[in-house]
Amino acid sequence: MRSDPGSPSGRQPHAMRNALSVLEEVVAAGPGVTAKEISAALGLPPATTYRLLNLLVAEEYLVRLPDLRGFALGRRAGRLSVPQVPQPCTAARAVVAELRHQVRWGVHLATFTTGRLAITDPDPDHPPTEEALLARYPHVSSLGKLLLAEQAPTYRADARELRRFTPRTITDHASLDRELSAVSDTAIARQHGELRPDRGCLAVPVRSPTTGVLVAGLALCGPPDRIDEPNSGLIALLHDHAARLAPLLS
Repeated sequence: MRSDPGSPSGRQPHAMRNALSVLEEVVAAGPGVTAKEISAALGLPPATTYRLLNLLVAEEYLVRLPDLRGFALGRRAGRLSVPQVPQPCTAARAVVAELRHQVRWGVHLATFTTGRLAITDPDPDHPPTEEALLARYPHVSSLGKLLLAEQAPTYRADARELRRFTPRTITDHASLDRELSAVSDTAIARQHGELRPDRGCLAVPVRSPTTGVLVAGLALCGPPDRIDEPNSGLIALLHDHAARLAPLLS
């Protein structure tokens, strides 16, 4: 019987352990560690070390530093651990609480500083959808669309699966591209019953006042038919509070 070529067998488990050891050594030694140093620390032959480093670089778990003299963690390595999410300060929570007192809708604050969506101040009276679901399927929430619009045109790495949740869910990249372009142009993201038929959301970006980088999002959640309305007053109120939050979250 022939073995499954996709299953670990023979030397594969040993090679996998070595690759993980190389990754662990880069974490321990820090950015700039060289192939020679990794080889010596792990007791691996130089040829094996170079082969594993080239593989990890090709898969974006590691990157070569600009001077080509060392290595550092790559984009995909960050997904191997749960990032520490910074919590908003008391002053920022006060701004969000003030907005909640002025509207009847749910108000949620999310951070994007780790490169993924994380709810840092959920409305206790209007609980949001589970954070893990929002982070995995950013195309179905207004806060997620803010993040994807910021990442365009490389957002597809974080929105590979455009899963359908309701008949209104956007499930093709061409339509999502148009939606994200509108988010970038207007600085407002909308979700019209795309995750749950009975809920819609408006969200505006919170940007660092010094760098302009997207650091957070402020969202209002309510009935989908209300989201379809112009809501100029609500949007102005959202932008006002987002501007007040910017120096507190940067």
